[in-house]
Amino acid sequence: MIPTPHIEVTDSSLFAKTVLMPGDPLRAKFIAENYLTDVIQINQVRNMFGYTGLYKGKRVSVMGSGMGMPSIGIYSFELFSFYGVENIIRCGSCGSYSPRVHVHDGIIVTKAFSESSFAQVAFGKNQNLFSADLVLTKKLNASAKKLGYPVLNEIINSSDVFYRKDGGIPKEARDEYGCVAVEMESFALFANADYLKKRAACILTVSDSLVTQETTTSKERQESFKKMMEIALDAAISI
Repeated sequence: MIPTPHIEVTDSSLFAKTVLMPGDPLRAKFIAENYLTDVIQINQVRNMFGYTGLYKGKRVSVMGSGMGMPSIGIYSFELFSFYGVENIIRCGSCGSYSPRVHVHDGIIVTKAFSESSFAQVAFGKNQNLFSADLVLTKKLNASAKKLGYPVLNEIINSSDVFYRKDGGIPKEARDEYGCVAVEMESFALFANADYLKKRAACILTVSDSLVTQETTTSKERQESFKKMMEIALDAAISI
């Protein structure tokens, strides 16, 4: 079933077996233009840019996912199901729920908790916690250690909403499941990988704190996000 309504690629071999997936398509463009060689752009439908190139001589693809579980749910499902992709590493941002997790910190996600009905509606799975692939997670940790970038390994909350009525931190996520940060995509990515028997992992950079109200400038985010990108790229070529 290619091309799909969302990905214009007609030859599945144009995608590498491993795809880095930032939420922002402009971040995908940044990775392609600043880290990859022999780059070709392979998708621009809905401005969801996708690229394939070489990183240190090894083939890697990078493509945006958009914001939220419905969006990453579509793109990751299509990549896994129709384009022969075996591994997806999400590279994103998150907000801290914990006073020990600060802006610029890197988090390698071990599990994603969500109140979302995504897995129930899509696959009939009545569960609210999915794990990252252990092999990919070990690769990310090994790359972080090799590059000298400190990271945390933590459970995070994938939320369906950016704005809440009370504006606070959901107690179930923080107190019952031990979530230290919030984003909006990993749960759906992990659920797809679990259902389709593929591999998915996630590395995040903390961009703001819901506890201390710390924030980062766009320039600061770019610099700290570079570390995350380099960890993900190094892990991708070691698979």
